[in-house]
Amino acid sequence: MSASSVALLGNPNTGKTTLFNRLCGARAKTSNFPGTTTAMRRGRSQLGDRSLEVIDLPGLYSLQGESPEAAIVRDVLRGDEATRPAGVIALVDAANLVRNLVLVGELLTFDEPVILALNMIDLAERLGSRLDVKALSRRLGVPVVPMVASKGVGLAPLRTELSALMAPHPPQVRPADLPAAGASLEQFTAWADDVLRDVYPGGAPAAALDARIERIDRVLTHPVWGTVTFLVVMGALFWTLFELATVPMDLIEWTFGYLGSAVSAVLPAGAIRDLVTDGIIGGIAGTVVFLPQICLLFFMISLLEDTGYLARAAFVNDRFFRRFGLSGHAFVPLLTAHACALPAIMSTRLIPNRRDRLATIMVAPFMSCSARLPVYVLLTGLLFTEPTVWSGVAFAGCYLLGSTAAFFSAWLFGKTALKGAPRPMVLELPTYKRPSLNNALLTAKDQGRAFLQTAGTVIVAICVVMWWLSAYPRVEVPAEAVALRAGAAQAGVAPEVAEQLQTRADTLQGKAEQAGSFAGMAGRAIQPVFAPLGYDWQLTVGVLTSFLAREVFVSTMSVIVGGGADADPDAGVRERIRTMTRDDGSPVFTPATAASALIFFVLAMQCLPTLAVTRKETGTAKYALVQLGYMSGLAYVTAFIVYQALRASGVA
Repeated sequence: MSASSVALLGNPNTGKTTLFNRLCGARAKTSNFPGTTTAMRRGRSQLGDRSLEVIDLPGLYSLQGESPEAAIVRDVLRGDEATRPAGVIALVDAANLVRNLVLVGELLTFDEPVILALNMIDLAERLGSRLDVKALSRRLGVPVVPMVASKGVGLAPLRTELSALMAPHPPQVRPADLPAAGASLEQFTAWADDVLRDVYPGGAPAAALDARIERIDRVLTHPVWGTVTFLVVMGALFWTLFELATVPMDLIEWTFGYLGSAVSAVLPAGAIRDLVTDGIIGGIAGTVVFLPQICLLFFMISLLEDTGYLARAAFVNDRFFRRFGLSGHAFVPLLTAHACALPAIMSTRLIPNRRDRLATIMVAPFMSCSARLPVYVLLTGLLFTEPTVWSGVAFAGCYLLGSTAAFFSAWLFGKTALKGAPRPMVLELPTYKRPSLNNALLTAKDQGRAFLQTAGTVIVAICVVMWWLSAYPRVEVPAEAVALRAGAAQAGVAPEVAEQLQTRADTLQGKAEQAGSFAGMAGRAIQPVFAPLGYDWQLTVGVLTSFLAREVFVSTMSVIVGGGADADPDAGVRERIRTMTRDDGSPVFTPATAASALIFFVLAMQCLPTLAVTRKETGTAKYALVQLGYMSGLAYVTAFIVYQALRASGVA
């Protein structure tokens, strides 16, 4: 067995992620278990002068059954001598020991040494717990460490026990009355009840706090008030997202603007300078500027999850899901899809029924993922020039529209290609807890780092290609521009007039260069298809590149506007995009066009990796092709209706 690794195991909602972050912090990385698509986290924890690897196993209620999580954990615990961990930290909820001890009992039938981390001991004490920790340790034959992982309480004793576990020691003595390996869950539940009678001298605590929780849950899980609460919470989240992110976004724009000016001052005029300033710096700036929103979004979602509210939201949404032919098991994949559709589709493996699984896969890409976030921020910013409550409403509306499309599509599939009723779901509601600020910060850091890694690879590559396509082939300077420059150079022309003539000449030349470029030619060839949506050739190019990955839309538009001679180098990326003009001098992004584009990006399938994962998980290309055609067709028709309706109502 591996003497330098330990596994972390526990039920869902026991604070396992919080403890993992406390042990490993920034030294964690996420990957997949070998041969699966189930994610795991590995991290390094320092024990004095020794580094210990911590493996975060999937949360589960039992080691029995055929679920992917149970199979993975069993494989880890039964691994060979070289890969099997030297021990297991079993994390349990001190306020809900009966259910947690069932998993611990199953774990004790394996050979690995065990440390029992008794988490949320403060909550158990508020419930009136008089748990005898030493009696529990003797009864189980393992060390027991009381903890409050969210506050770091008990972390030092846990590290001490880990150090002792890594050193040579006699085998742990298992309880004599422990059921045999493979025994039924009823036997392990009866054994857990016996253990609790021995470790609570005055009897198990009365659920005094449960009455208060039930009163709160009557509101948060109510069919009407629970839904209203969910919508209010989400609306407040997105409004906060706009308000708090303005300052760091402005700072990032200023930084990249200063960097671009500094590079322009150092490099000589020519293709290299244009590539660096317009292609690389401009392209990255158009994406990185939205990093504050991404980090802030996942920070707030992590806080909501830690409080226990998201489980209540799942309960409320389960009722809604079933009306549209989706299983309640789809809640976790669809919630995950707000980060990325790829892990969301992979996580549908946990849905036991194939019909329910296929329905979830087909609609998961409708949920607004983090890749759409920069596009939403840009286009809602074009609709509302100043952050207001309406910008927050519009932003939240994008998420609501995507969800509505998902449920409508699930209902449609349920009536046609995927007929049948979804299976019922069993969901445990965790206790309410104070959220972990440290856990939320680490989550925001992980998501921000993943976003930057994408910006540093795929987006930069696409930006460079887009710059080349928008800069070549070189075209002749228009005769009108030559004449304007000649007029500006004549003697006796007032300086302000000469500057206006020069600016007009630069604008004409820039438009000619863009129109004659490869990107311009491709955009003009395809633009008639998107003309009913209000898109000119420049916006058409941005939409086409976004089918590779949605997030490159902003960078593509930044590159295109960066190549224009009328682009103000001192203006921020968003402002330069806002002031883009068509060939006739009219704005590219009128309110009607911005609304149309926003609707299109909410609904369209613009992610080739998602299609590839759909093909892999369903075992056939049929579902991926249906996804692409159905979502893109729905996006086109809906954007057409929005644009034409706004135009008919007098909105430019």
